[in-house]
Amino acid sequence: MAGLGFRREMLDWDPASLDADFFEVAPENWLRRDRAPLHALRAAGRPVWLHGVSLNLGGHSPLATGFLQDVRALIDELGHPAGAVVYSDHLAASGDAHQLHDLFPIPGTVAEVARVADRIRAVQDVLGRRLAIENPTWYTRVGPIPEPDFLMAVAERADCRILLDLNNITVNAKNHGCYTLESYLARIDLARVSCLHVAGHEFDARFDLHVDTHSRPVEADTAAAARRLAAQWGLPILLEWDHDLPELATLNRELACLSPQ
Repeated sequence: MAGLGFRREMLDWDPASLDADFFEVAPENWLRRDRAPLHALRAAGRPVWLHGVSLNLGGHSPLATGFLQDVRALIDELGHPAGAVVYSDHLAASGDAHQLHDLFPIPGTVAEVARVADRIRAVQDVLGRRLAIENPTWYTRVGPIPEPDFLMAVAERADCRILLDLNNITVNAKNHGCYTLESYLARIDLARVSCLHVAGHEFDARFDLHVDTHSRPVEADTAAAARRLAAQWGLPILLEWDHDLPELATLNRELACLSPQ
């Protein structure tokens, strides 16, 4: 099953023209907006999942309980069964006093495992369901616990699910020479994963870094890994394309590349 991140540029598109089995939206963009387009997607037989960017799981400010209650109401409005893991956010910090519109890594320490897991448990208590946490890209990181081990430790302590972003693993490997995609996957309990994300990225010579832009086709190795994991574990795959949105035919071609061969 392959889904697509739904963007405002698609509002005038016929859902039937997109070969996506489901769509994903940022709830922050829809809580105070007419949700008729989301219901139109559902009426066309395409479930709508939520992938947030502002939970600030790694931050220190109090959790936004009112926001979480609104998200819970939106999940119910979209008709998701109680056991479905349809809401995710990043294992990162996004700003305490102000939303910084970026994702910052959490120190890889035992103390942070406990602190962040407690925050995730509190989120799940408000939602009345399990959350999925995404492994982010990072451009600097501190702490002795390796990234995949930190992700697993938090997920196990919080008893939450994992949204595994394969493109983020590749970007981090290219930038920092750390875990390859296969060595990272070897350290993850894939039974805890609820969904896979894939996307494309670019090299930015100004910073001498690969940047997680979501603006290019998915690399062949990433797509192959996603297909293999989907076949072995029954995992859905979500294609993210957030910038320089291409024509419909390109998106459908990318979705086709994520289907079992």
